[in-house]
Amino acid sequence: MSRIPAPRAEIRPRSAPADGLRAHSDALREHARRLRAGALALDWKGPQAEAFRWRVEDLADRCATAAESLARSADQLDAPAARPR
Repeated sequence: MSRIPAPRAEIRPRSAPADGLRAHSDALREHARRLRAGALALDWKGPQAEAFRWRVEDLADRCATAAESLARSADQLDAPAARPR
C-alpha cells in the first residue's frame, strides 16, 4: 500500500508565531492549575491565610485569562480569512 499525501489545498500549515502563542498559552494554563492546587494544599489558617489564598486565586485567574487570549490570538493567526490584506 502506498502512502500518498493529501492534496496541498487540504493541508493547512500552522504558523510558527501561532505555535509559539499556543505554547505560552499552555504554560500559563499549567501555572494557573499549579497555583490553584498550591493554594488548596496550604495548611495555614487565619485571616492572613485567606487573604493570601485570595491573591493566589486572583493570580491564577489572570493566568487563565491570558492563556485564553493567547489561544484565541493563535487561532486568528491560523485563520486565513481573518488576515487583512
